[in-house]
Amino acid sequence: MSNAAEIEKTLSLSEPCLPNNVFSQMEKIALWTVASFALLLTLGLIFANDKVWIDGLKPIIWEPIVKDAGVAGDAGYSPQNTAIYAFTILLAVVVLQAVFRKMNLPADDKMMIALISWVFLAPVLRVLEDSDFFSSKIDWLLISPIIHFHLALWLVIIAFMSHRLASKWDFSESDKDVEKSRTMLFITLGMMLFLHWAILYRPGYIEHQEIGLIWILLGLTASFIVLFMVLVWTWKWPSITRGMLAFGSSASVLGFFHWLQFMATPWQQESGRIVESQPLWPLFVVLGIPGIICWLMYRYGIDDARHMKLTKYQPGVLPDGISVKTWDDAAKTVAEHPIEQLSRKALLANPMVLAMVFGQLCDGFATMIGIDFFGYGEKHPVSNAVILFGGDINDKIGISWGEGAWLFALIKAALVATIVWLFIEMRVEKRQVHMRILIVLAVLIVGLAPGLRDIGRLTLDV
Repeated sequence: MSNAAEIEKTLSLSEPCLPNNVFSQMEKIALWTVASFALLLTLGLIFANDKVWIDGLKPIIWEPIVKDAGVAGDAGYSPQNTAIYAFTILLAVVVLQAVFRKMNLPADDKMMIALISWVFLAPVLRVLEDSDFFSSKIDWLLISPIIHFHLALWLVIIAFMSHRLASKWDFSESDKDVEKSRTMLFITLGMMLFLHWAILYRPGYIEHQEIGLIWILLGLTASFIVLFMVLVWTWKWPSITRGMLAFGSSASVLGFFHWLQFMATPWQQESGRIVESQPLWPLFVVLGIPGIICWLMYRYGIDDARHMKLTKYQPGVLPDGISVKTWDDAAKTVAEHPIEQLSRKALLANPMVLAMVFGQLCDGFATMIGIDFFGYGEKHPVSNAVILFGGDINDKIGISWGEGAWLFALIKAALVATIVWLFIEMRVEKRQVHMRILIVLAVLIVGLAPGLRDIGRLTLDV
């Protein structure tokens, strides 16, 4: 039986994949497409503003955002802006992964965990906007898709500062260097967390003078404790992912404690809506069932994941310089390689796959419970079409309960099962790891984020 080194030596004789610092043809097209669109949009806004903005993008993009941030709230998506957002996400994945690879940014499990903390932050802030907490002068910053660009700016600043200020101590075993790194990051990120609170939260206290303070004060304290403890627990991590996780986690805790304050002392909402009930049982369904499924997946795959870590390979990622075509052409030879023997089960315990499963199931169950049990509506035209079709099925078979959102949850479950199957079967080159992590991030943005927002709104009754 051939060992991994012998297999890789044999495969290295075939044509290697492109070097990391070289853009593929698809990446070049995507980069030129972005540059061309940016140039055309700029010229259009300058020389044909009425046609491009007043009669074009403003009613499709900006007016729904303003309406969503207003008293009425919950402006629906149209087929036009849904298509624009979907195309933008796809293009961003291709472009950003090429740029991130060129910059040699980390694309491992630690980076995925750090990014997940920021995906949690988005719905935490969005639910507070739904409750009309934020000042009317800045609440448009918390509306999709602006909120994702807004948080992306924070993320880039935090990542840059963390790397710039503390990377010189990365991977040092010296207690003195570890303490220097932790102190530098805590002071810097602590000031940024205070700035985050001052810009977003402090104006809300002025508009809601009747608001209670106990949970807010506890939240401020807890957020700085979390910031410090994450920096302690991740002392072996690169400074960039360490800082991203610490800030994302602490900012999420800060926002979540404002949820608790609303549950304790609800403030006046712009719509005049009165909080009638704050049910907790949906939390156990929406978070509990996906959590149990993810725990079972983790238990099933963790042994192979640990074995894979000992081999120094990443699940599903080919060895350096070997292309996917070369690997596929040598299917019988590579069958004995650790990547083929361990990746499938190991990926089931991987943070990427677990986050996707949890997010999509969370979105499906939250939508079903919100619509079928509590009378909420669906904003996205495609999702709404699925729910309406489920309602037609109910009518045909004589079911009078619910609006048909059960079909949406069922399709979400089938979709995530398909995605998981594709992920555990897919092999990627070392130069494609950034692509994989950004695809997962995109799936989380359209799955986990809206799912957590839905259950947050349902729990707070906003």
